[in-house]
Formats: sequence, structure tokens, C-alpha cells
Amino acid sequence: MVSSNRMKTNRVLNIAHRGASGYAPENTLAAFARAIAMNADYLELDVQLSRDGRLVVIHDQTVDRTSDGTGRVVDLTLEQLREVDAGSWFNKKFTGERIPTLAEVLHLSRGKAGLLIEIKWASMYPGIEHKLADELIAHGLDNPNASGIIIQSFDQESLKRFHAILPNVPIGVLVENQKDLVTNKLAELAAFADYINPYMGLATKEIVEDIHSQGMKVCLWTVRSPGAVKPLLELGVDGLISDYPDYIRG
Repeated sequence: MVSSNRMKTNRVLNIAHRGASGYAPENTLAAFARAIAMNADYLELDVQLSRDGRLVVIHDQTVDRTSDGTGRVVDLTLEQLREVDAGSWFNKKFTGERIPTLAEVLHLSRGKAGLLIEIKWASMYPGIEHKLADELIAHGLDNPNASGIIIQSFDQESLKRFHAILPNVPIGVLVENQKDLVTNKLAELAAFADYINPYMGLATKEIVEDIHSQGMKVCLWTVRSPGAVKPLLELGVDGLISDYPDYIRG
């Protein structure tokens, strides 16, 4: 089943950054559920590996900023990661939110929204691409016509490794440097990428048109004010990634 009919009909994808992270603690089931309720087309999230090799959803290298715990994700087992409170730092009403596994988010989102999954800190996690591919296969989400899954990263070598494992799953290259948006580089990226996802401050109409001419789509990050939406839409982009999905829907 296609994850959402909205993904077929909307010209511009509404992508919830770490869930509806303007309204709920980022990368938690609460944030993802809120984004789904706000009719986001995709949920953007970050994956890393716990010490015992489980795919967990968290952005930073440590749990310090987004929980009441301390320590590096790579040094903590899934059980230890599940013990920390990942909600109360944002608001007391979210006390008890946990760091979710990728499997939990796959279950929550299925049939409701697509997933834009970012591989974080790939060099710290040898084999993370195989782990991620195995998880998608186990959930029957390795078929792009049925899954609504996009894999993205700043690490282009990691993306190439993932693409070699599951070549039918769409790939997005995260870009924060202008040098990755020149025509020759875009042509190189088009060999394995389906999306170029730059920081919104780098985007121009000419760059968007150049990316489109290479057969790729464009999603920009991260929208945090309502006034930013219209000028970005006028560039002709394919998606906007925002902490506030209602800004895009509006």
C-alpha cells in the first residue's frame, strides 16, 4: 500500500522535521503522531545505532540535549537508551517520552505518512547501511512503489553504500555547501541520487532548475517561520522540511 495518497497529489511535499518538533519533543513518537495529525506527507527522522546494534531515532551524538540522561548513543545499549526521559526537557506534559526504535516509527507511520530517514554519523557506525536495509526489508518497505521511504545523509559515501544494497529505494543528498550545487557535481550525484536536499539559504531558482534538469527533485530545510514558505515555494521546489507542518499546509 502507498503510505499516503497525499504523496501522489501534492505538488510540494510537506515534510515534518524530526516530527512536528515545533510542538513536541523532536524524534519522539509524540512528535511523529502530531505530524501525522497535521497531515504531513513525510516524517523526517535521524537514525543511529545503539551499542548493541539496534537502530534508534535520535539526532545528536549524545543524549544530553534531548533527554535527562548523559552519554554517547554509540556507548549506550538500547535498554539504557530506553531508560532516559526524552520528553520533559521540551515540556513537562511530555514526561515519559522515550527514544524510539526505528521499528516503532515504521509501525506508527505505516499507511499514514512516508519517512525521510537520515543516516547520522555513518563513520561511527560501520554497517549501519546494511542494518537499515535489513530493517526496511523486514517490514516490506524496500519497494519504493509501496513504501514512501527516502534515505538521506550528508555522508555521500554512506548513501552510495546504501544504494548498492537497495538500489530501488530513493536517495536524498543533504547539502550545506555551495560546492555540491554546481552543475558538474550535480551530474555526479545524479548517478545514485533522486533528491538533492539543500539548506534553504543556498537555494535559488536557477539551482532548483539545474537540479530538475539532472532528473532529481529538491527538498529544502529547515522552515521555522510562516513567512519563509511562499518565497521558497516560488523557487519551484518539490518539498519543504519544517518543524511546523501546519505552516506548509497553510
